[in-house]
Formats: sequence, structure tokens, C-alpha cells
Amino acid sequence: MPKKFKPGDWVKLKGKASAPQMEVLKYVAKKDALFGLVDNDTYLECVWYKHGERKLEVFHQNRLIKMIKTGGLFKT
Repeated sequence: MPKKFKPGDWVKLKGKASAPQMEVLKYVAKKDALFGLVDNDTYLECVWYKHGERKLEVFHQNRLIKMIKTGGLFKT
């Protein structure tokens, strides 16, 4: 499967109006539990901040959409 995003892109979860804006850090390898295959091109590690606390999570690229309007993680 081709990569949809690159590190530094701003993304949001599909279908959730209240989802935070997240920044893509990198693609990560994830092992399929059923077949045991390692997938390097479909899972993204994303970061966002909530109340000053850094949150980090891995998402499948098909669950994310690219944000047109980008911004920094911190408000000045």
C-alpha cells in the first residue's frame, strides 16, 4: 500500500469533529496478529498535546485525513 503522508504533515481522525489536530512523526512497523507479517507502510505514529501533556498514538493511515490548515502544537 502506498504511503499517504510524510513526517511533519498535519492530520485528523476521519469522522470525528472533536478530534485533535495531530502531527505525523513517522511510519512504524506493526506485526499482523493473524498472519505474523510485518507492515512498514500503513501505520503512523502521531503526536498531539492536550492540557500541556504530550500524547502519542499509532493509527492506520486510512483512519486519518490530511489537514489543509496547519498550525503549531502550541498556541502563542
